[in-house]
Amino acid sequence: VQLVESGGGSVQAGGSLRLSCAVSGYTHRSACMGWFRQAPGKEREGVATIDSDGSTTYADSVKGRFAISKDNAKNTLYLQMNSLKPEDTAMYYCAAHPDCDLLDDFGYWGQGTQVTVSS
Repeated sequence: VQLVESGGGSVQAGGSLRLSCAVSGYTHRSACMGWFRQAPGKEREGVATIDSDGSTTYADSVKGRFAISKDNAKNTLYLQMNSLKPEDTAMYYCAAHPDCDLLDDFGYWGQGTQVTVSS
């Protein structure tokens, strides 16, 4: 199983980025998938998840600004990030697991992509 994130970078506050997570060796359609982030000196936090039925969840801090989606044909997970704030600066990781409740502790993980938002 391999998850590879891309799309990170440096932007100014108010800008946008779209992260991608290419998945291989895993049944993408039946998986719960999600985005997590970790800033220096802080604990990892969940950003958004999308279940196999398409239902989504978001952290309160990103609701209305971020949108998670997936393309089953391309085995790719996305995170559209708009109205970015400096506090969104972190390493962003994607993860996959059959069960959303077990995603954080037992999921397959990518290597991360850095997002830096300057004020």
